[in-house]
Amino acid sequence: MRIPFTVRLLRGAPKSGWIALLIIAFIAWVAVPFAHLALPPEHAFYLPGYAVKLVGKIMCYMTVAVAMDLVWGYTGILSLGHGLFFALGGYAFGMYLMRQIGRDGSYGADLPDFMVFLDWKELPWYWTGSDSFAWAIFLAMALPGLVAFAFGYFAFRSRIRGVYFSIITQALTYAAMLLFFRNETGFGGNNGFTDFKRILGYDITSPQMRVVLFGLSAALLIACLSLGRYLVGSRLGRVLAAIRDAESRAMFIGYNPLHYKLFIWTLSAVMCGLAGALYVPQMGIINPSEMSPANSIEIAVWVAVGGRGTLTGAVFGAGIVNLAKSYLTATMSEYWPFFLGGLFIVVTLYLPDGVAGLWRRFVERKAATTTAVEAETEAKPTKTAGASA
Repeated sequence: MRIPFTVRLLRGAPKSGWIALLIIAFIAWVAVPFAHLALPPEHAFYLPGYAVKLVGKIMCYMTVAVAMDLVWGYTGILSLGHGLFFALGGYAFGMYLMRQIGRDGSYGADLPDFMVFLDWKELPWYWTGSDSFAWAIFLAMALPGLVAFAFGYFAFRSRIRGVYFSIITQALTYAAMLLFFRNETGFGGNNGFTDFKRILGYDITSPQMRVVLFGLSAALLIACLSLGRYLVGSRLGRVLAAIRDAESRAMFIGYNPLHYKLFIWTLSAVMCGLAGALYVPQMGIINPSEMSPANSIEIAVWVAVGGRGTLTGAVFGAGIVNLAKSYLTATMSEYWPFFLGGLFIVVTLYLPDGVAGLWRRFVERKAATTTAVEAETEAKPTKTAGASA
């Protein structure tokens, strides 16, 4: 009898993990909406709009970190181009948001403002269907997935790996950024997409829509964490770990690394695309700078800080780095790059397993201390009894 997928998923995760996910779901779907919508601004527990946007943005980044950890931490593929997949998903959904502006733009035309400014007379063919919400969601998954599949097929079939693969992914991202910077491509050039008005007819800046997008970001993060946990605990995950540790041996015993690497690579790109699609309406802008190689390198830093090969570590790493970035860029923006570089150096030299590894060692040391104390306590009555006899 075949066990249903949902049952296998529940059996594959520890109880503490599901409790953590339930806490996240309660906070995202109950506590935050109540604190933002029901409480008055003067209340001590009122959550302002900027805080909701900030945490929503960070949860999108956490999803990207999980996607990155699947290919780097569990498969050994260091990508320096995941920012491209994130931006492609953002642009795919941004096209829909631009179409939803309608005649409310600065020029009062049916075309997006940047096209009117450039004297375009009609939409390009690749904007066909961009006024459909369902098509936008599909495109946010299909476009990054298709690009990742095509690139990964030729790269993995040619057995390009290691630093060479990382350099090629970075070059791909940089080339895409230069392409999107051009006005002739029909994606807004340097300014990208902005000034969004509505989603499905609802005001995009309303508190209710802000909470909905926040809740969807949490749902995507929980779904990607659950799926990732299931995959790494399955037979597929064991094969990916074998490819990471000894690809030649995996090939020798009959596994074709191309299929496994291509699957996890494409799935990771789709996760990033969905995260980008949720990021854009919350931030209100998408431009080619999201494709910069620096952004993709920063994604790798999130995973390294949190701990490679630990999905929860990747989540915490993205949260720690981005919270620090939000604070430092507001207080001392000129020092943020030095802080990020120093953090990466410290983690590489002293915390090779990241924050998750540090926490694991702390728990193990505490457990060992507790065991030793219990053993010593049990031994004392025995010695006393022997002395009395």
